[in-house]
Formats: sequence, C-alpha cells, structure tokens
Amino acid sequence: MTYKQAVDYIHSLLVYGIKPGLERLNVLLEKLKNPQDKLKFIHIAGTNGKGSTSTMISNALISANYKTGLFTS
Repeated sequence: MTYKQAVDYIHSLLVYGIKPGLERLNVLLEKLKNPQDKLKFIHIAGTNGKGSTSTMISNALISANYKTGLFTS
C-alpha cells in the first residue's frame, strides 16, 4: 500500500464514521416527547468566569422573586 492509498483509506473512514449535526439527536428527543423542555435550570460552562456569571444570574433571579439553588464545583 502506498502512502497515498493509506491516506485515501483513512479519509474514506471519516466520511462513514461520523455524521455531524444534531438531526439524529432531535429525532430521538421528539420520540421522547422533548423532556428537555420541562427542565428548569441554567448550565454554565466554559474556561473563565463561571463563578461570577452564575452568582450574577442567581442574584438577578432572587431579586425577581424566583426560588434558586446554586451549585458550583
């Protein structure tokens, strides 16, 4: 097998191994009657600023008379 044949083979696997997009997940969620729509939480992710962002959102919701819980780790 030549180098080019090996690279072509690897690239051919990528086409069939991954289907990018959320279409299949959306089909599953529809079959489950979209349980995510009933969830009432905010998930904050990222590298920096999660603590201050979550505290600010929590305080804003408390000021608007919402019952809140804040978990950080």
